Amino acid sequence: MHVVVNAAQSVDGKLATRRREQLRISGPEDFDRVDRVRAAADAVLVGVGTVLADDPHLTLDEEDRRVQRLRSGRSGDPARVVVDSTGRTPTDARILDDAATTYLLAAEALDPERREALTAAGAEVVVAGAERVDLAAAFDELSERGIDRLMVEGGGEVIYSCFAAELVDELHVYVGSMIVGGRDAPTLADGEGFVDSFPRLKLVDTVRLDDGIVLSYQVDAADETPGAT
Repeated sequence: MHVVVNAAQSVDGKLATRRREQLRISGPEDFDRVDRVRAAADAVLVGVGTVLADDPHLTLDEEDRRVQRLRSGRSGDPARVVVDSTGRTPTDARILDDAATTYLLAAEALDPERREALTAAGAEVVVAGAERVDLAAAFDELSERGIDRLMVEGGGEVIYSCFAAELVDELHVYVGSMIVGGRDAPTLADGEGFVDSFPRLKLVDTVRLDDGIVLSYQVDAADETPGAT
């Protein structure tokens, strides 16, 4: 599986405010770029924190891109994936509607009744890991379901976990011209953080969009930090 991480952050590296409120960092040009990246993916992944904070739909904005996918024999919209170890996704979340297939990555600790409720609401539950989702195992399960290209949209905990598990191939970051501040505001890669060695990236492209810049990186697998989810 090829994993592409995409995010928008402020100049000081924040994804949102300390209140975890949705923040408009980029503009129309970058929104269109993100829609293109989504259209090229087989599935789009977020963490349950993003679902709880933003209630995203994760479908395509441009109908032409949906039509092109259908003409190529694919579903109109990419599948949607939520990393949710204990099943906190609300059963009325937009991501569980019938616009596209939704996979919910959960741990074995997921309550059976909660699993049944989420399945009834439209989720296809994929269990991987005991107390927390084992991303490497979960991604293998997604590959078996035909997911060859996965777009990860965040948040910071999920992005960190993907890097820690050595699952990331590309990183695209839109840096908007604003300062957010706040020691408790989420960053691009939260989680425990790396202390001994660090994932190494190779800058391959820069593009100015709106009043910001998109930095595109490839992950240097030879230097990437080993770790677990």
